[in-house]
Amino acid sequence: MRTGRVRIGGRSFPVRSLNTVVIGSGAAGLNAAVRLHRHGQTDIAVITGRFGAGASAESGSDKQTYYKLSLAGDVPDSAADMARDLAAGGSMHGDIALAEALGSVEAFFHLAGLGVPFPHDRYGAYVGYKTDHDPRQRATSAGPLTSKLMFEALAAEVRRRRIPVYDGHEAIAVLTAGRGPGKRAIGVLALDRAKAGGPGRGFVLFNAVNVVAATGGPGGMYEHSVYPESQSGSHGLLFEAGAAAHNLTESQFGLASVKFRWNVSGTYQQAVPRYVSTDAAGGGEREFLNDYFPDMGALATAVFLKGYQWPFDPRKIAGGGSSLVDLLVYEETVVKGRRVFLDFRGDPRGDGRLAPFEPRHLGPEALAYLERSGALTATPIARLRKMNAPAVALYKAHGIDLAREPLEIAVCAQHNNGGFRGSIWWESNVRGLFPVGEVCGTHGVTRPGGSALNAGQVGSARAALFIARRRAGRPLPEAAFAREAGAAGLEKWELAEAMLGRGKRRGLSPEACLAEVKKRMSACGAVVRRPAEAGAEKARARELWLRARREMRVPSASGLAHGFKAIDMARTPAI
Repeated sequence: MRTGRVRIGGRSFPVRSLNTVVIGSGAAGLNAAVRLHRHGQTDIAVITGRFGAGASAESGSDKQTYYKLSLAGDVPDSAADMARDLAAGGSMHGDIALAEALGSVEAFFHLAGLGVPFPHDRYGAYVGYKTDHDPRQRATSAGPLTSKLMFEALAAEVRRRRIPVYDGHEAIAVLTAGRGPGKRAIGVLALDRAKAGGPGRGFVLFNAVNVVAATGGPGGMYEHSVYPESQSGSHGLLFEAGAAAHNLTESQFGLASVKFRWNVSGTYQQAVPRYVSTDAAGGGEREFLNDYFPDMGALATAVFLKGYQWPFDPRKIAGGGSSLVDLLVYEETVVKGRRVFLDFRGDPRGDGRLAPFEPRHLGPEALAYLERSGALTATPIARLRKMNAPAVALYKAHGIDLAREPLEIAVCAQHNNGGFRGSIWWESNVRGLFPVGEVCGTHGVTRPGGSALNAGQVGSARAALFIARRRAGRPLPEAAFAREAGAAGLEKWELAEAMLGRGKRRGLSPEACLAEVKKRMSACGAVVRRPAEAGAEKARARELWLRARREMRVPSASGLAHGFKAIDMARTPAI
């Protein structure tokens, strides 16, 4: 990597010239860096707003899954079969599905070799289990924090290989040259937060042949979100660069706690807690599910099945299916403005029409599961402790004692199954720009649980191989780079100065902008979408984005990164 300076608009800025820059430090981005280095392409760097932030390092679930080709047991499997199952989820290209299936075992063993503790028996068999939309027991798990363990193993390898990481660097533009089919990525403009108060506002230019975008999903767009707060996404950067997207409407939603962001899937539902709603002040408690089920058996079985069928699925609404529960929680929270809680302290009580809960009311599958687990105990908290004691300890470690207080929940955004389009090498329509991980729209609508972790590892590995073998050239000479990047760099500089010039009073604050984006998306662009309402809100979203560009203000240079992020987030729902 060469370091130097370039002049843009009469000002001098630092420039780092290299073959590949990776934006983002999650499991997909770090895997891309490690794979590039392993292939001999060492002229690389990672830039990240905060190392260790994002969905990989700071999220999980009851049993976080990695989906791969079956490696044990007597059930036959093949890459072609796995590809068919991935493609069957809808909005999933067959060639991408085949690449993900063929690459799944190598990607899995790469992680295992780095130290991710996937369980195996004494013979070395990685025995699998079935997850949602999976017919072959392909799933495996290193526990509720599988993605965190993946991040930690890959981060250790990045450090071992001494791959440069520019921490505290917020990407604010993907730089491009050319037009139409000839458009190509030439680097990234980042803001070094530690130097934002200096004369150069912390602007740093990365002059690169390739840009790997591993910035995750647009979690910051939603008021009700189980994404970690550090995971906001950077879709606006790629839209601005001209990257084509597809399947953006295909987001995944499910029930999650709101005080501590965590999916309430698996044993949290199989314990059959009470569902209670209150008014905004916590009064007027009622068990609202009672109004919508014919008897306690149907209600309790639907709740139990939420453990298996956690993601919202419109096909599981009719006939009192498990996804009816999601819709009823949405109705209470978004439409009626009430609050909803899971109460593990006592069984569902029923009402004059529905009998109080007893395990015998459950359907045969649910009852047999609790019997096998030895969990036919008196209360939901006792059942939960019996089936999964760490699930109780997890909340207690975050200041929530499920034995003493109810758990507030909502229907939350969890994953974007759409994203930016890529080839079988994960290259976008903008040459040299490679979206990998959740930002890439390869996941399918009803993907098998855990396939996203596999997609991120396989996609980033294939992008790295393609770069190392086909795009290993040198970046532009600094003078040529300055000419190509000058207009975009000058525009961002002027935007930064305008945000600072408005000070603390005039214009639109990042907080107000983000609050409007989140409220709009959770009300109109989440689990329930009404076409006429969505169309009107899209027009208002575009007005907000244009206003943000004209009127965004920050009180000091330390807020510039937040201001740019708010504009980026405003742009995303306006597309």
